[in-house]
Amino acid sequence: MNGAAIAEAKRWYWQRISAMVLALCVLVHLAVMIYAVRGGLSAAEILGRTRGNWSFGAFYVVFVVACAVHVPVGLANIAREWWGVGARPALWGARLFGLVLLFTGLRAVWAVVIGGDVP
Repeated sequence: MNGAAIAEAKRWYWQRISAMVLALCVLVHLAVMIYAVRGGLSAAEILGRTRGNWSFGAFYVVFVVACAVHVPVGLANIAREWWGVGARPALWGARLFGLVLLFTGLRAVWAVVIGGDVP
Protein backbone atom coordinates (compact mmCIF):
# COMPACT_ATOMS: atom_id res chain seq x y z
CA MET A 1 0.00 0.00 0.00
CA ASN A 2 1.43 3.37 -1.00
CA GLY A 3 1.56 6.52 1.11
CA ALA A 4 -1.40 8.19 -0.61
CA ALA A 5 -3.63 5.18 0.03
CA ILE A 6 -2.60 5.06 3.68
CA ALA A 7 -3.31 8.79 4.07
CA GLU A 8 -6.73 8.32 2.43
CA ALA A 9 -7.51 5.42 4.78
CA LYS A 10 -6.54 7.55 7.79
CA ARG A 11 -8.80 10.38 6.62
CA TRP A 12 -11.65 7.87 6.16
CA TYR A 13 -11.03 6.55 9.68
CA TRP A 14 -11.02 10.03 11.27
CA GLN A 15 -14.16 11.02 9.42
CA ARG A 16 -15.97 7.93 10.70
CA ILE A 17 -14.80 8.44 14.29
CA SER A 18 -15.77 12.11 14.18
CA ALA A 19 -19.18 11.13 12.74
CA MET A 20 -19.81 8.96 15.79
CA VAL A 21 -18.91 11.84 18.12
CA LEU A 22 -21.05 14.23 16.07
CA ALA A 23 -24.06 11.89 16.19
CA LEU A 24 -23.94 11.88 19.97
CA CYS A 25 -23.33 15.64 20.16
CA VAL A 26 -26.24 16.40 17.81
CA LEU A 27 -28.61 14.24 19.87
CA VAL A 28 -27.57 15.94 23.11
CA HIS A 29 -27.72 19.39 21.49
CA LEU A 30 -31.22 18.77 20.13
CA ALA A 31 -32.44 17.40 23.46
CA VAL A 32 -31.14 20.47 25.29
CA MET A 33 -32.66 22.83 22.72
CA ILE A 34 -36.06 21.10 22.91
CA TYR A 35 -35.90 21.22 26.71
CA ALA A 36 -35.05 24.94 26.65
CA VAL A 37 -37.81 25.82 24.16
CA ARG A 38 -40.48 23.72 25.86
CA GLY A 39 -39.43 25.16 29.20
CA GLY A 40 -40.07 28.62 27.82
CA LEU A 41 -36.55 29.89 28.42
CA SER A 42 -35.67 33.17 26.77
CA ALA A 43 -32.34 33.79 25.06
CA ALA A 44 -31.24 35.88 28.06
CA GLU A 45 -32.13 33.04 30.45
CA ILE A 46 -30.24 30.51 28.32
CA LEU A 47 -27.16 32.75 28.24
CA GLY A 48 -27.49 33.23 31.99
CA ARG A 49 -27.26 29.47 32.42
CA THR A 50 -24.31 29.06 30.07
CA ARG A 51 -22.11 31.84 31.49
CA GLY A 52 -19.33 30.27 33.49
CA ASN A 53 -20.65 26.74 32.85
CA TRP A 54 -17.47 24.83 32.07
CA SER A 55 -19.34 21.56 31.44
CA PHE A 56 -21.37 23.28 28.75
CA GLY A 57 -18.19 24.76 27.30
CA ALA A 58 -16.35 21.41 27.31
CA PHE A 59 -19.25 19.68 25.55
CA TYR A 60 -19.38 22.31 22.81
CA VAL A 61 -15.60 22.33 22.41
CA VAL A 62 -15.83 18.58 21.67
CA PHE A 63 -18.68 19.32 19.25
CA VAL A 64 -16.64 22.02 17.45
CA VAL A 65 -13.49 19.88 17.23
CA ALA A 66 -15.50 16.94 15.84
CA CYS A 67 -16.94 19.26 13.16
CA ALA A 68 -13.50 20.63 12.33
CA VAL A 69 -12.21 17.06 11.84
CA HIS A 70 -15.26 15.71 9.99
CA VAL A 71 -16.12 18.46 7.52
CA PRO A 72 -12.77 18.89 5.72
CA VAL A 73 -12.59 15.21 4.73
CA GLY A 74 -16.00 15.32 3.08
CA LEU A 75 -15.39 18.75 1.58
CA ALA A 76 -12.13 17.60 -0.02
CA ASN A 77 -13.93 14.59 -1.51
CA ILE A 78 -16.70 16.81 -2.89
CA ALA A 79 -14.15 19.22 -4.37
CA ARG A 80 -12.32 16.34 -6.07
CA GLU A 81 -15.28 14.29 -7.25
CA TRP A 82 -17.89 16.94 -8.12
CA TRP A 83 -15.90 20.03 -8.94
CA GLY A 84 -12.84 18.38 -10.54
CA VAL A 85 -10.32 20.04 -8.19
CA GLY A 86 -6.98 18.25 -7.92
CA ALA A 87 -6.35 16.12 -4.84
CA ARG A 88 -3.70 18.35 -3.28
CA PRO A 89 -5.53 21.70 -3.69
CA ALA A 90 -8.78 20.08 -2.52
CA LEU A 91 -7.09 18.80 0.64
CA TRP A 92 -5.42 22.11 1.47
CA GLY A 93 -8.55 24.13 0.75
CA ALA A 94 -10.60 21.79 2.93
CA ARG A 95 -8.01 21.95 5.72
CA LEU A 96 -8.09 25.73 5.59
CA PHE A 97 -11.88 25.63 5.82
CA GLY A 98 -11.56 23.24 8.79
CA LEU A 99 -9.31 25.74 10.56
CA VAL A 100 -11.87 28.49 9.93
CA LEU A 101 -14.57 26.22 11.42
CA LEU A 102 -12.38 25.48 14.41
CA PHE A 103 -11.54 29.15 15.03
CA THR A 104 -15.09 30.46 14.64
CA GLY A 105 -16.62 27.59 16.62
CA LEU A 106 -14.24 27.96 19.54
CA ARG A 107 -14.77 31.70 19.44
CA ALA A 108 -18.54 31.17 19.70
CA VAL A 109 -18.11 28.77 22.64
CA TRP A 110 -15.88 31.32 24.36
CA ALA A 111 -18.43 34.10 23.83
CA VAL A 112 -21.31 32.03 25.22
CA VAL A 113 -19.44 30.61 28.22
CA ILE A 114 -17.17 33.53 29.12
CA GLY A 115 -19.11 36.36 27.51
CA GLY A 116 -17.86 39.67 26.26
CA ASP A 117 -15.09 40.14 23.73
CA VAL A 118 -12.94 37.25 22.61
CA PRO A 119 -9.24 37.78 23.26
